[in-house]
Amino acid sequence: MAKASKANFVCSKCGNVTTKWSGRCEACGEWNSIHEEAPLSSGPAAKTLGASRGRQVPLTGLAAEEAPPPRTASGLAELDRVLGGGLVPASAILVGGDPGIGKSTLLLQAAASFAGAGLKVVYISGEEASAQIRMRAQRLGLGKAPVMLGAETNLRDILTTLEAERPDLAIIDSVQTMWADHVESAPGSVAQVRAAAHELTSFAKRRNTAVIMVGHVTKEGQIAGPRVVEHMVDTVVYFEGERGHQFRILRAVKNRFGPADEIGVFEMTGGGLSEVTNPSALFLSERGEPAPGSVVFAGIEGTRPVLCEFQALVAPTSLAQPRRTTVGWDGGRLAMILAVLEARCGIPFTGLDVYLNVAGGMKISEPAADLAVAAALLSAREDAALPPETVVFGEISLSGALRPVSQTENRLKEAQKLGFSAAIAPEGGKAVDASGLRLSRMGDLAAFVGEIFGAG
Repeated sequence: MAKASKANFVCSKCGNVTTKWSGRCEACGEWNSIHEEAPLSSGPAAKTLGASRGRQVPLTGLAAEEAPPPRTASGLAELDRVLGGGLVPASAILVGGDPGIGKSTLLLQAAASFAGAGLKVVYISGEEASAQIRMRAQRLGLGKAPVMLGAETNLRDILTTLEAERPDLAIIDSVQTMWADHVESAPGSVAQVRAAAHELTSFAKRRNTAVIMVGHVTKEGQIAGPRVVEHMVDTVVYFEGERGHQFRILRAVKNRFGPADEIGVFEMTGGGLSEVTNPSALFLSERGEPAPGSVVFAGIEGTRPVLCEFQALVAPTSLAQPRRTTVGWDGGRLAMILAVLEARCGIPFTGLDVYLNVAGGMKISEPAADLAVAAALLSAREDAALPPETVVFGEISLSGALRPVSQTENRLKEAQKLGFSAAIAPEGGKAVDASGLRLSRMGDLAAFVGEIFGAG
């Protein structure tokens, strides 16, 4: 007789597995987060799990009828861009975002668009009743969309319905509310989220149905639950935005069928989310006359060039420890740039508060923004505005040298399209066509300081 498997204890915060219960997780240090998890039932013998259970197909011998069907475009160009060109059949997609940011609104609009493109769409909500979804659809002008609605949290009932309906697209809102009756833990726990994501992903591959799952996020902005869920699915996208701004950014952080770090920009209106086809013009629309501390950065998000404005403020402080506050930019990167300015250029920021903001609610993580940040800090410190109609980009090394960045020509073309006439970039890199722009090449940060601000 097979020996009964021993129960495990799992941390609901980090997913660490232990053999005994304790009040504090040894991995993440969280208190009262360890819960008992029922063991998996004994499965078939190991010898039945080999290649003999499935049909071996050589990669080079795939027949035309076994090739995957083409993508389906939704008609929402920004969504299709993030997905890599459209919806791939049998794909599993995880969408995360802060509460109230517009995830359900976006997916309801996407469901209506895909249904209008000829797909059979099922929208299942574990958070709202069907009547509430209909009210939201009517507010968005989607009351007549051919989308089937359901309100259910029992995973077995949901899978039974999907097996009977065989839709082309199933939207699950959200995976944290799903409850698998074979797992002895509360909905939203690590075991339940992992089981629900596994079952839904397996259904997507088995029945050639695309599945979109909504995931709640933690205070740190990560999708709640075990990190293995992000490994299971094919695509992970985050819906970002500041509550004080009407702009929303859909960002792909993982995509097996397209480029990662691609973004789609939407604007929240009274009638739902509307697409922004030219985000550079939108992020720079409120930019007035050139002012000290304001610098335009020519960046790349995925495959799309995007221009945005960095704003810096440098002011004397009365505190023993000056403030270093950033919005939309990494605080550690800011500290590095301040150290390089002091060590390599002799420009100290001691006794000065430093505030840095990316206008429009954008979040920039590209190292190519280093030079734009340094220019904004120096402009604010010296109270001298940069020449008008100038864009800046380049990566700063710890030695003070400026390193070339990728896709320089695309950055310059986007700047020229929006009416900019000058650009400051690092030396080196591939030769680019800069006709129509006054391109200034800088070798190091000291040369940039001397050329633009007359010191160094």
